[in-house]
Amino acid sequence: MPTDLPRLQRVLGGPDTEWLVNRLRERVADGRPLTGSVRLDRPSAPQRAAIDRLLGRRPGAAGSLSVSLEKLDAVLVHAGIHTGGLATAVVALTGPVAVRAETAAAAEQAWTAALAPAAALTGRIPELAPWWERVTRTGIVRRAAGGDPARATRLVEDLVTVLSALPVERELLAVFAARTLGHAHRLDPDRPVTGLVLSALQAWADLPADDLDRRTAWSSAGIVVDELSSRVLTLGLSALPGTALGDAVNWWRSAGEPMILSLRLLTRTPPVFTPGTDVFVCENPTVLAAAADRLGPACAPLICTEGQPGAAVTTLLDQLTATGARLHYHGDFDWYGIAIANFLHRRYAWRPWRFTAADYLSATPAADPPRLQGVERAALWDAELAGAMSARGIQVEEEHVLDDLLVDLARVH
Repeated sequence: MPTDLPRLQRVLGGPDTEWLVNRLRERVADGRPLTGSVRLDRPSAPQRAAIDRLLGRRPGAAGSLSVSLEKLDAVLVHAGIHTGGLATAVVALTGPVAVRAETAAAAEQAWTAALAPAAALTGRIPELAPWWERVTRTGIVRRAAGGDPARATRLVEDLVTVLSALPVERELLAVFAARTLGHAHRLDPDRPVTGLVLSALQAWADLPADDLDRRTAWSSAGIVVDELSSRVLTLGLSALPGTALGDAVNWWRSAGEPMILSLRLLTRTPPVFTPGTDVFVCENPTVLAAAADRLGPACAPLICTEGQPGAAVTTLLDQLTATGARLHYHGDFDWYGIAIANFLHRRYAWRPWRFTAADYLSATPAADPPRLQGVERAALWDAELAGAMSARGIQVEEEHVLDDLLVDLARVH
């Protein structure tokens, strides 16, 4: 028999030789050969006696304890205790030993296989390649999967299924989730796959990453998150008569009062807006409220994005530009405001409305203006604006140039 397990356990399986077996097991796990010697500093008397007895040598003196592994193997073979080598003796005593390098290689192979479908997807959608490179480099999928390649496989499969089904013409999110993933809640905000999909859509549609609105991200691919809570503030819009919503738009214009349009209204019963009009777009509700107070029915058509434009805002702007509307945009002179303006400029190529470097430098800020925060961003419509803002270093919010904006809104008539 190659192994006499009871004898092997008696000579190496006790507490006094446990340190030696542990050292051998560590070497096997590291993939190192069981040759040379191992040493134990400050051994106890029973530990020294056990090794001396095993190797058939006279009791040693005080000091460290050294064991020749070749000698140990020879003793086990000569005594008929074990003839298969020290590595298999360790396995017989303690169970299988995972070789770390082999385990790591197998895990890396599992991760490569798990991520492969998404990597293949970028071949079909090249615009997603930089996004996927960033996702893999930063380990987002590994963290989302809790370090488990099996969970990552399922996560990536869901991710690829969703992105492969986009864009759509128009579909409610819950319906889309049920159709593609088999359950209406599989793309709820708290699901790991949802975060990955939204980040992909942000990159795909070149949306600003700061304070990304999930409705806007979904809407960029034709998915409707909530038809009712997504809204847009308007004042002074005009439409051709003959539809219920068009007549309502005109009534609110004649009343000089703001009108809130939901995404549902804009998509279910869209009005036909008056062609070729000049439409002004601002970032903050204060501008629209002040325009209603001071100008009322005399205000030029005005839309407020309320910060990052949501699905209702972009839907309305799509409808207006389809009629030939000319958009004029103004926002806050801060880096977040520049990010919003860049997003809109990529989509609509609006004209700056008192929103250039010259306007920034001539604006009178608050008495103690807030300093610019965040990452500097180049303005797509004015190559000098970012430099002027960095040099001056202060924010200029729309409220501080409100009077000038209202003059423009009144002068159009």
